[in-house]
Parts: sequence; C-alpha cells; structure tokens
Amino acid sequence: MSNIIQLLPDAIANQIAAGEVVQRPASALKELLENAVDAGATHIQVVIKDAGKQLIQVIDNGKGMSATDARMSFERHATSKIRTSQDLFAIRTFGFRGEALASIAAVAHVELKTRQTETELGTLIQIEGSEVKKQEPVAVPVGTSVAMKNLFFNVPARRNFLKSNPVEMRHIVDEFQRVALSYPEVAFSLFQQDLEVFSLPSGKLSQRIVSLFGKSYQGQLVPCNEETPHVNVKGYIGKPENAKKTRGEQFFFVNNRYIKSSYLHHAVSSAFEGLIQNDQFPFYVLFLDIDPAHIDINVHPTKTEIKFDDERTVYAVIRSAVKQALGAHHVMPALDFSLDVNFQENWTSNPDTKVQVDREYSYKTFNTPEFKKSSVSGWERLFEGNFTPTPSAVQNSEEDQEILTFPSRATSDESRFLIPPQESEATGTTFQVELSYIIAQMSTGLLIVDQQSAHERILYERYLRQLQSSQGASQQCLFPPTVQLNAGDFALVMDMLPELYSLGFIVEEFGKDTVLIQGVPADVQVKNEKELFEGLVEQFKNFKNELSLDKRENLARSLSRRASIKKGQKLNPQEMETLVGQLFASQNPNYSPAGNKTFVKLDLSSIHSFFGK
Repeated sequence: MSNIIQLLPDAIANQIAAGEVVQRPASALKELLENAVDAGATHIQVVIKDAGKQLIQVIDNGKGMSATDARMSFERHATSKIRTSQDLFAIRTFGFRGEALASIAAVAHVELKTRQTETELGTLIQIEGSEVKKQEPVAVPVGTSVAMKNLFFNVPARRNFLKSNPVEMRHIVDEFQRVALSYPEVAFSLFQQDLEVFSLPSGKLSQRIVSLFGKSYQGQLVPCNEETPHVNVKGYIGKPENAKKTRGEQFFFVNNRYIKSSYLHHAVSSAFEGLIQNDQFPFYVLFLDIDPAHIDINVHPTKTEIKFDDERTVYAVIRSAVKQALGAHHVMPALDFSLDVNFQENWTSNPDTKVQVDREYSYKTFNTPEFKKSSVSGWERLFEGNFTPTPSAVQNSEEDQEILTFPSRATSDESRFLIPPQESEATGTTFQVELSYIIAQMSTGLLIVDQQSAHERILYERYLRQLQSSQGASQQCLFPPTVQLNAGDFALVMDMLPELYSLGFIVEEFGKDTVLIQGVPADVQVKNEKELFEGLVEQFKNFKNELSLDKRENLARSLSRRASIKKGQKLNPQEMETLVGQLFASQNPNYSPAGNKTFVKLDLSSIHSFFGK
C-alpha cells in the first residue's frame, strides 16, 4: 500500500493558520497594530476603506526593518522575540509566534514598505497569496507601512461570511480602542474613507479614555491603584450611577495586553455589589502588572485569553482594589458607627434650634388602647344627617389618632376594603393596583393584567408589522436634539437607518459621530427624544449580546421595552380598557416578548374557595 501522509505546502498551511488568526478585517488590524507598537512607534496611523475589505493600512514611525528582516517577517514562525524555550515565560511584547504577517499574506494582497534610521533606502515587498511578486529598494520615511488589500480574495467562502460594512467597522473600532487604551503614550489616528474618525494625541490614560468614549466620561472616572508583591493594579473605574445594561466598556490589560476573563470580571462586579443592579455592567479600564513567569499567554490563537498560576490571588487583589477605590472616593455608602441608629438626635448639634417637647403628647403617643379608653358617647348622632362634629369630638378623634395600635381587621377602617384604589377617578369596573396591575371584572371572575408586560406585547407586534411593511408614522420634533455617540455606536446606528425609518424615526447624520433626531414614532408618548433614542441603542446592544436575534426583531423588542408603559404610571379607566382590549387582539396575548406572563385569570370558583364556600 502506498504512503498517503505528506507535508502541507506552505501556501495551504498559511491559509489554515489564517483561519485562526485572521477571522475578519478587525483581526488583521489587531495584528498590524501590535507589530507597530512592538516596533517602538510613537505615532501610528490607520487607514480603512470599505470596512477593511478593500484596504487596511497601518503606518508607524518605529525602528523599521532591514531588507532581510522584511522578507523573513512573512515566513511562518519567524520571530525576533524567542530564542529559547525560556523566552516563552518572559514575554512582555505583543507578537511572538511569527504567524500574523504570514497568515495575512496568505489571504490578501500585502504591500510592505520599511526603512531603518541608518539606511538611506528602504525596502518594498509585494505579496499575493503567499507568493512574493516584487522586492526592491524604495525611498520611504523611517518606519514601516503595511497595506493589506482585498482580504480573502482567494477564499471567497470566507469573504461571503463577512458582515455588512457598519458591523465590520464596529469590530475594527473595538480593536483600535483596545490597542489605543493599552498605550496612551502613543499617538493614534484612524481614517475611514478619507474621513478622520479618531485623532488621539499622546497623554495620560484618563485623557485617552475621554478622547475615545466622549466627554461624558470626564466626570465619572474613579482612579484605582493597588500594589502587592504578586500583582499591581492601576487604572480607572466608572461610578455606579453610570453603569449600563450592555457589555463592551470593560477592559482588562495584563502587561499591557488586552484579555477577556469572565472570572476577573466577576471580581469587579462583586466589588460593585449593592451599588448597581444585577443586570448592569460598570465601566472599567484596569491594568494588571504581573511577572510573566506567573502567566501563560500561549493558550489562544488571538492571545485574548491567558492562564494565571494563582487566579484566586489575582481575583482577591482586583476585588479589594476596586472596593478601596469606591470607598476612598466616597462613591459607596458608609455607616457611621459613632451614632446610634436607634436614637439619632443630630438636631441637638445646632444650638440655634429650639425644640419644645410635649411631655403629655409623648405619654399619649405611647399609651396603648389597653390603658386608655376613648369617649364613646354620642355615637347615635353619627347616623343623623345634620350631625356636625363638636370641638370635643374633634379632639377625641385627634386623640384616637395619637394612640398607637397594632393594625388588624378589627382596628382597620372597613371602608378601605370596599373602595378600590383610584375609585374617585374610576367610573367602571377597571382599576389599578399599586399603579402596576390592572384589575378588570369578567363574567367568570377577575382578570389581573401586568400593564408593562401587556403593553410590551402590543407594541412589539405593532413594530414588527411596521418593519415588515416599512410604513411607520412619524411625529416631527419641535426642537430636534443631537446625540453624540462613540464610534462603535455611530456605526451601529448607521447600519440600522432603514429599520429606524420604518419604525418612524427620522435620524440624520450630523457631523462626526453625531446624529440629529428629526422625528420619533407617532405612537410613542415621550418627553425626551434624546433619552428615548439613547435607551433604544443601549437596549439593542443588550439584546444583541444576550440573544441571537435578527436586526428587525431586536429593534422591535428594544423599542417596545423602551416605549412601553412602566410600573408606577397612572392610567385612567379608558386607557386601561383600551390596553386590555388591544392585548387580547394581539396574536400572542399570553406572554410578553421576554416570556413573562401578561395576565392571570382568577375565576369565581377560586374566589369562593378563599372563603370556604
């Protein structure tokens, strides 16, 4: 039998490696940016065209490469970082495996220009699908310029799996932000279709955060610093009131390398416990400085996951550092143990305050009905139509109010059980309970409706129909507000413009990362259009992270959640009856889009059983 095992050709091996390293344009940008930082650059410029499908170019002013190094950089496993196996445990730079450029060159047209300081001429190399097409001297500035064109030109199946331009651009911005955050001392700029998206000067970490995410972060940053023999933690966390319901603004860097770790994220979340809701995520940018011998970064192709030899210690240090930062800057509430919470009399510290204590009133207040009897004379006159309370009767009623009694069916006013809430406004058999539930009378019993869940179901089906027919009515804004977004959210909104128009939103581009809201859906009762739109974007991102929904269903769910009637909102009888009628006219009235029950029926037999009948 003939032998069937043979070595893969280098071109095919590089394409296989590219499947792990270069998953989308943002993956290639990450590798090129990391190489530029490793080259010691102080200014890095990124040029993007067609969301990276047509061009990704990274230009740096680093130390450059010689002609031999430039050619060797495209060979697999060619690296300047590792000489012995011990070097694997002392890595503090980004790239070290020598797979990035070889993988990129296997699935794209790559043009490299580089020059060192001591040479007059640089080197130009052009590669197409791992095949070197040209190598010649060229006059270029000091540094390196890598242009990646026509990504996946020879792997059409991979190219077909790429998302729309706004989605791919959002991933590019995410990768750009991570590298820019890890090195605030390096100046970065990003151009998309010849338009400047970011221009980040070198500076402090706090300035870099504000430049990337907007001026609204200027007042919410809390410094976090902790030094221990095992690991050092520094960076910034956001204030609890600025926590969001979407992930994406949580950054961990270990030795200036961005990582993802749900375990370490739990350490930060536990430090915020009690200050934010369970479904909210705080903002943080935390840098961990640890001896490379205690971590293993060679466990994932993209190096976004690492292993610690003592994760519990790192967890405890991060949690302690965040808690200390929250407490030191008076962000978290504190108890003053010098005061007795049972007998707190802070008013005595003000000498100008004069307090007169009515000893008799104090005695009457703590008198129980067992030791004090109220006057019961004249009760027959309560049933006379022209009865007018006398001063003594009023005084007796006031004294009765001062008596401390334990509530029970015997001591409670029976009229409270006979009059439903808001009966003064209600004219029919429909009323609210706790401004959250609608009680409606049926021939067979009672119907209890959750007003928020019911309205979400009604709006969800309405918005789905509008998205399918593209016939959403709109109401013009009297004073159209502008909404400043970060680059990722701006790309997301631009991708949703047709669907937003179908829902009734009229959104226009208004400068850099800014949109102008000219109109909102006509059936949405809103006082703040800007707040509605920002909440819609946040809700859309939240559902996108948690659920696998298409764009239309996600938008319908997000807007129905934001525009629905909330708990605590008062409704008149006509609004309640309309809401119940529209609920049962919907296709699925039993459950809200989130799967919660919208109503419960309480039949007469169940009511009779409560009283043993």
